[in-house]
Amino acid sequence: MTQSDISVGADDLPATYLPAERARPGAIAQATQRATIPARPLLGALPIARVVPQDVHSVLDYSNGLIVALAGLSSRKSSAKMAGVVLGASVVSVSLLTDYRLSLAKLIPIEVHEAIDYAWSASAIAAPFVFGYAKRSPLAALIHVATGAATILGSMLTDYRAVRGVGRRARIA
Repeated sequence: MTQSDISVGADDLPATYLPAERARPGAIAQATQRATIPARPLLGALPIARVVPQDVHSVLDYSNGLIVALAGLSSRKSSAKMAGVVLGASVVSVSLLTDYRLSLAKLIPIEVHEAIDYAWSASAIAAPFVFGYAKRSPLAALIHVATGAATILGSMLTDYRAVRGVGRRARIA
């Protein structure tokens, strides 16, 4: 068997044969960050740290919508069902239209998405008390409140990044 008969994957090559980008640990994450546009700080202060990658946050947005909707639908109280469906559909809809990699259309600027995350979280926390299902559907209420609180925390730690920079004006040099 000759050397040409053996197929070698990029991971099997020594680091000297790999491009500099592949040889460094975390190079793919760094390349992704360079290809995206960091969000402007919300109110000049948020997020407080940029620890959670945007793609992780995106997946959590979709899963939070599903969790909140299913929690509401599993309740016997109609107000909990309606709140769960509306909250779930709204966060998934916004996520599908936001200017980040895991969306279908890049229509909503990432800074607007961040503000909507905080408003959605407050709505999820308030819904059980405003619509009166906190005592009659305690599990749905607990899931809605916990998901809202977790989303606030996650939003405060997300490294929000846009793909296209929707809604940004071009700077004149």
